[in-house]
Amino acid sequence: MKIKDKEFEPLLSGETIQQRIAQMGHLISTDYQGKDPLFIAVLNGAFMFAADLLRNISIPCEISFVKLSSYKEMKSTGTISQLVGLNADISGRHVIILEDIIDSGTTISWTLTALAKASTSSVEIASLLLKPEALTSSVRVKYLGFKIPNKFVVGYGLDYDGLGRNTASVYQIKS
Repeated sequence: MKIKDKEFEPLLSGETIQQRIAQMGHLISTDYQGKDPLFIAVLNGAFMFAADLLRNISIPCEISFVKLSSYKEMKSTGTISQLVGLNADISGRHVIILEDIIDSGTTISWTLTALAKASTSSVEIASLLLKPEALTSSVRVKYLGFKIPNKFVVGYGLDYDGLGRNTASVYQIKS
């Protein structure tokens, strides 16, 4: 697949992604039985993951969205910009943050720090993808889809300069 000036090759098929999300949904539903969790999806990238995961959640729950950004083209800027804030009252809630990908850990660490100011009952992370080799901060992901190599990826909500989000599969940049 070509996006702008870059070539990408398949990494995870849509079928593989959907199978893992179904497993994650079952596990979360079991773990949060009777707790009515609040999912907080980080936009833009996590929108597809959030939609598919919630279709696999079998317990009462709510969802809200925040929009954070630390990327410009293919590089992390290292600076987080909160573009759309959280509108839900999260005090006393069991919160599960939904991320499309965790690479350096900067964005999720910033989010956890921001949520620490609220009086939540618990906060956990569910991420479709994790790049262990790229982590620069300690992050514990309770619900993880896949560990992937430290390569730039697109598809299934992830983009290259705004493009490539609209595929069912995930692609990595060709070496």
